[in-house]
Amino acid sequence: MEAITTSGQAHLAPANSLRGEWSRFFAFLKRPTLPDRAAPMQQSSFIAVGRMLVLDLIIMVVLLGAAFGVMALGVNIPKTAISGMDMTPQLAFAAIVFAPVAEEIAFRSWLSGRPGHVLFIILALVALAIVGASGAASAQQVNPVTGGIALVVFLAGLVGLWVLRGRDAMGWFQKLFPLFYWFSAIAFAGIHLLNFSVENMATILPLVLPQFVIGLVLGYLRVNYGLWSNIMLHMLHNAAFITLVAVAGSAGA
Repeated sequence: MEAITTSGQAHLAPANSLRGEWSRFFAFLKRPTLPDRAAPMQQSSFIAVGRMLVLDLIIMVVLLGAAFGVMALGVNIPKTAISGMDMTPQLAFAAIVFAPVAEEIAFRSWLSGRPGHVLFIILALVALAIVGASGAASAQQVNPVTGGIALVVFLAGLVGLWVLRGRDAMGWFQKLFPLFYWFSAIAFAGIHLLNFSVENMATILPLVLPQFVIGLVLGYLRVNYGLWSNIMLHMLHNAAFITLVAVAGSAGA
């Protein structure tokens, strides 16, 4: 069953079961479709996030099992940049709260295809590029003029986000949405290659498969249920991983 938005483009009505939500997700993978806008936040949306969290955890268990199997065969898997670091409250907060919010805004906020969201991410990236081009090693070293220009560009993005808040997804974006959807998942996985300090990147591509898979899940939630839903799942996913790391660390202590 589908619900109809004011512009006539259908968005998904709540699924009746866990199996129904998963079936929709796999159908979405076969044919990614972008509704005019996400469904409103409601109880059924939170239930959908919970259902997709179960699927995410099952997939992660399978992938972790495969990784342990590979290590049991004597294959040396490179450690990540945070391996060996103490799990401090600050690091846990960064992983569970800050990273999901920042990454979801960067990689999936614009997947809605709505003009304000697309304009904001473009101008935010331009602002970052302006600061990056200055060559400053830290925020304190940014030239005041350069910083001012970057700030103006960023604020323009916020203004555009507000002014265009009532606009639905753009037609051309909807037509090209499958490309954008798969690109966002690939880019999300690709950025996590930076977690590894290995010269031959090709050898560690399989290690970011979990990020690619969850990127597909998060993209599905973002366009169908709203940005809050993929941020929430990302937080829960990271919290589960951090908890696993903490438990493993305590057991090995």
